[in-house]
Amino acid sequence: MFRDKVEAFMRQFQEDLCHALETSDGGALFSADVWEHEGGGGGTSRVIEGGDVLEKGGVNFSAVSGELSPQFLKALQMPDPNYFATGVSVVMHPHSPMVPITHMNVRYFEAGNGQAWFGGGIDLTPIFVDVKQAMEFHAQMKAVCDKHHPSYYPEFKKWADDYFYNEHRDETRGVGGIFFDRLMETEEISMEERFAFVRDVAYAFIPFYTSIMNENRELPYGEREKQWQLIRRGRYVEFNLVYDRGTKFGLLTKGRIESILMSLPTHASWVYNFTPEPGSAEEQTLGYLKKEIDWINIAE
Repeated sequence: MFRDKVEAFMRQFQEDLCHALETSDGGALFSADVWEHEGGGGGTSRVIEGGDVLEKGGVNFSAVSGELSPQFLKALQMPDPNYFATGVSVVMHPHSPMVPITHMNVRYFEAGNGQAWFGGGIDLTPIFVDVKQAMEFHAQMKAVCDKHHPSYYPEFKKWADDYFYNEHRDETRGVGGIFFDRLMETEEISMEERFAFVRDVAYAFIPFYTSIMNENRELPYGEREKQWQLIRRGRYVEFNLVYDRGTKFGLLTKGRIESILMSLPTHASWVYNFTPEPGSAEEQTLGYLKKEIDWINIAE
């Protein structure tokens, strides 16, 4: 079955990604927590803590099935109450404010009526925006997208700008990336071709993020930078709890709460009415947290 092939890929990707992150970090290993879903299936949550670079990171694999209530069926716009879902979800929170937070997710949904689609994406949330790295990141995302379809990058880049957005603060979560959902089979694009794209997105994440870890891990910082990091982590938490679809899906389907909330950092902060000093690096970063920035062609 097609779903079995996708599930096998997700399992292997989790293995490969965890190994690469452990190697790059050099100071800690992932712990594995195997769990079962009450509707059927389950998953493995892998968490790394106290590493040389990574303060906390999660790589969660799941392959679950069940039946949605009419209320949740409507909320999630599912065509049939029965579902199968498999995927890998990743969030990394480094110790250093000079190493960006990152998130990636690849997933496959199949409804009881046979309708199926892929979703996923990668985004980068630097505490201090490095324009050169943001440009390089978007160039890599564009290269992956262009390999499969010329419409993918402009469409999925805009989708990321609109999705990874804290509307209540009028700011993007970071420098964006790509986001896509409900990629179904069409007359032009087969499910096998969609799957090939998702595989390439997943494996593009490994060299991209490990290279940033290695490039930024020794950059100096002080208490001021750490405080800004905690504030930015707070904004990250706000997005995940208020807007994130994966979080909502996990909660609505009675998923395992520890796995659902593994994306939250160990430490975060909310400072009342915080305003960066004029001309500071913090203010400059806020200036980049806007939609529709052409990162590939931006002038440094």
